[in-house]
Amino acid sequence: MTFILTNDDGIDAPGIRALSKALGGEGIIVAPKEPHSGCGHRVTTHKPIQLEKRSLTEYAVDGTPADCTRIALKHLKKEPNWVFSGINAGGNLGVDVYISGTVAAVREAAIHGIPGVAISHWIKRPLTIDWNLATQLTEKVLEILWHKPLESGTFWNVNLPHLETDAPEPDIIFCEGSTNPLPVNYRVEGDLFYYQGEYAKRERLKGTDVDVCFSGNIAITLIKL
Repeated sequence: MTFILTNDDGIDAPGIRALSKALGGEGIIVAPKEPHSGCGHRVTTHKPIQLEKRSLTEYAVDGTPADCTRIALKHLKKEPNWVFSGINAGGNLGVDVYISGTVAAVREAAIHGIPGVAISHWIKRPLTIDWNLATQLTEKVLEILWHKPLESGTFWNVNLPHLETDAPEPDIIFCEGSTNPLPVNYRVEGDLFYYQGEYAKRERLKGTDVDVCFSGNIAITLIKL
């Protein structure tokens, strides 16, 4: 099969290397030259986009994650079997899917009729991500998703939990995405507003992806256009 790999953390981020490893090194990497976390589904239409060919299988794009998917589909791999985005350093749960560049890259693929999977890793501070474990968990998820039918106009959103060293092996749970708002708080200094929302304090409605992931399990949500 032919794969396109991208992300919003940038082509040099460890997450996309972990994703590539989980896919056995298959596919081409077409990822942003610089980080674009939280850029949503922004696309570049009023200025040129530079494409840097780093190797036969790696391209750095001076644009957004959605730009990467567009260029990959139209000029590099016109008929891929799948588009994968991630592994994002940070969760993309619930309403995050409207903010996330990681998710937007796969949504763009779905718009063009290509199936895809967005994969993110929640960060439970002060822990740091074990990328080898993230690779292993991603492999287990993909073993299941390969065999799941995916209708046109849909894609998978996967969130890996942040596990303590002695935590039990996580379950893989298909669930609904939370529609509760993110914690939105600001520190105000004069006319400057500094965002201080605490991600881990968001509402955990039982059975939603937020609750599943925060409980130490892998949350998989089917997203429809």
